[in-house]
Parts: sequence; C-alpha cells; structure tokens
Amino acid sequence: MAAQQLHQYFQRRRRHFTVPVDISALPAFSRRLLAAAATISWGDTRSYGQLAAQVGLPGAARAVGQALRRNPAPILIPCHRVIRADGSLGGFGGGLEMKRKLLELEGTSIACS
Repeated sequence: MAAQQLHQYFQRRRRHFTVPVDISALPAFSRRLLAAAATISWGDTRSYGQLAAQVGLPGAARAVGQALRRNPAPILIPCHRVIRADGSLGGFGGGLEMKRKLLELEGTSIACS
C-alpha cells in the first residue's frame, strides 16, 4: 500500500496518505510535532517556529528541527513542508536538494537557501 501511494504522490495523483506510520517509540515531543507536521497540506508550508507554536511551545523552533530529524517516514509525514521563517529550506534528512524537489513537486515556491 505504501509503495502504491508513494508512486501516486510522485505522479501528483495523491496529496494525502492513509498508510499508518508507527511513531509510538519516539519521545512524546517528537510524536506531537510529527502529528502537527502531518496536518500541513500539499503545497503549503509552516516555519519551524509556527510548528512550535502550533504544539504550544513558541520559541522552540530549534527543538522542532531536532524532533523532525526523528521522522521515520519523511514523505508520508511531510516534514519537508517545514521551512525557515525567512522562507529558505532549513534542513532535511534526505538532503536539501531532495527537500527542494519535493516542494517543487507540490508547486510550492521557496526562497533560495
């Protein structure tokens, strides 16, 4: 099921995933952030600070980045949609070029990093 949904995603035919991802082994903070990241829609982005505020921890942008690094399924849980407040990419476990390509696939315009 995951392979099929990912194939559809890369063909721009799927914008939401229904594949369950088990994040129960992660720390509670990481689980909260990944759940919040999962709500970011196709073609939309949030800053690290916005995501921190969304989970009730304004000012914890750096902690957000560290928690997102633990994402076991970075496309299914779209942490690539989390960027810096200035609109630049920030980090991504798959590399910045992959993050840029995923955002471009979704039609998201991004600042140069």
